[in-house]
Amino acid sequence: MTARTIKRMPGSRELIAGHGKDTMETTLVIMAAGMGSRFGSGIKQLAEVGPSGEIIMDYSIYAAKEAGFDNVVFIIRRDIEEAFRLAIGDRIEKYIPVKYVYQELENLPEGYSVPEGRGKPWGTGHAILSCLGKINNPFLVINADDYYGKEAFRVSHEYLVNLPEDSRGQYCMAGFVLGNTLSDNGKVTRGACVVEDGLLTGVEEMFDLRREGDVVVGRKEDGTPVEISPESTVSMNFWGFTPDFLPELEGYFKDFLDKEASVNPLKSEFLLPSIVGSMIEEGRAKVAVLPTNDRWFGVTYAEDKPVFMKCIRELIAAGVYPEATFR
Repeated sequence: MTARTIKRMPGSRELIAGHGKDTMETTLVIMAAGMGSRFGSGIKQLAEVGPSGEIIMDYSIYAAKEAGFDNVVFIIRRDIEEAFRLAIGDRIEKYIPVKYVYQELENLPEGYSVPEGRGKPWGTGHAILSCLGKINNPFLVINADDYYGKEAFRVSHEYLVNLPEDSRGQYCMAGFVLGNTLSDNGKVTRGACVVEDGLLTGVEEMFDLRREGDVVVGRKEDGTPVEISPESTVSMNFWGFTPDFLPELEGYFKDFLDKEASVNPLKSEFLLPSIVGSMIEEGRAKVAVLPTNDRWFGVTYAEDKPVFMKCIRELIAAGVYPEATFR
């Protein structure tokens, strides 16, 4: 699925928890621990983009709540907690239950320690592992600084709550149209998906993607030039999981620390696409790709912000969102 394969470590803890649409809540998990290095100074997740001071997360949470998600878990770093609570947490908790978990470099399994000189976070897989023991129901994972529209939340919630009781390894991913995710202000990286019979079978990272006429051009990880259709399906880190995923993740993380982190202790990353890819290859997971035609927005570049703000004003005028969300 990716250039890197992570093998599951035997003996990880098992979680046996039934779930069904009549008995189990659903959770929105927002990864918000990162800082915006390419967006200039400040925390890009907290940049105001809406007419009433909304940030991107306001619109994600609004869409998730409307779709039926019952609560929100924010994954943050402790050093941004005060600013984060002021910008969104204190407002949101008046409308939907909120929890905080903390992604910390030192959050490692027993017997492991942070390599000397390591300052880089362990990656998105490690961020979600912070939720182990705190979530016992189906959950959706998104990035804090991405705007996904509404359809992805609706179809993901419908998928998760309609899974059979005691489902294990049946996950989902929102599949976005590549052309709806490109930036006019610079090159981007996207995960191009291989989909067979509605299931994800592979994702290949494509780098430096940009429009060129009727196609999108870029390169593979090894530098090979690529030309792909703007109608291609891509992954934007929008994943739906059942609760068994978290103890599985713990086993994979131990294996990652024993292998990849021991070879590259300062820069190796434990990333969700690689983990899910390994589970698919090993027959431990099936991932339904749920198509969405909504436009994706991010603030990868500072110039992206006014474009997104214009889009939000148009959506408000069309009645998709209210003039003020959680205000």
